[in-house]
Amino acid sequence: MAQDAQPKTTAAPAAAATTPAPASTAAAAPVAEAAAKPGDATAGQGKAAVCGACHGMDGNSSDAQYPKLAGQSEQYIVRQLTDFKSGKRQNPIMLGMATPLSTQDMHDVGAYFASKTPLPGVADQALVEKGEMLFRQGDAKRDIPACMACHSIDGRGNPGAMYPQLTSQHAQYIEATLKAWHDGTTWGDDAHSQIMPSIAKKLEPGDIAALSSYIEGLHSADSQPATAP
Repeated sequence: MAQDAQPKTTAAPAAAATTPAPASTAAAAPVAEAAAKPGDATAGQGKAAVCGACHGMDGNSSDAQYPKLAGQSEQYIVRQLTDFKSGKRQNPIMLGMATPLSTQDMHDVGAYFASKTPLPGVADQALVEKGEMLFRQGDAKRDIPACMACHSIDGRGNPGAMYPQLTSQHAQYIEATLKAWHDGTTWGDDAHSQIMPSIAKKLEPGDIAALSSYIEGLHSADSQPATAP
């Protein structure tokens, strides 16, 4: 892996059938095709307005209990909204927000937030060394993988695999989420949803605090580093 890519830290045609399809099937097909279209960020701006109360109009929430969505991948946002709507990921507020959304709405909202830039956070210098070690190397003795293996070296995530962006995320939100996974909360019953709870169970409170702080201060290589006093 190239050293210059290392991020710095501030210390997500078949043939037509000859037999006509039933009316219900024929009607459903155009809807499915429309739902599969890539998101439209311009359309998503209006649809995302209601999200601004908690997540910020540009996806940079001012309240650290709510995650930043700016820069998060469209694919990851769609997955989470779908899981909120189905009840696989349980949250009463988000259930109410996601229920009225069509799949196309979700893609549009996702595209809008994906087009935004997360505001950089600041890490606690006292926690950077430990947080960086876990993020970059993990802990083989405890079977804890490096975070960057899935979330990338600069925390930008892997949209194709729907591993979320972590860069500049609020430490408070990361810490609360890791603690919830550690204590048994899951965001679904599929294999993908079991990955983080299985890892979080191996983390000690100090690990969680260090990782959360480090992630908030994580930013791209062209950003200026800063540390908390």
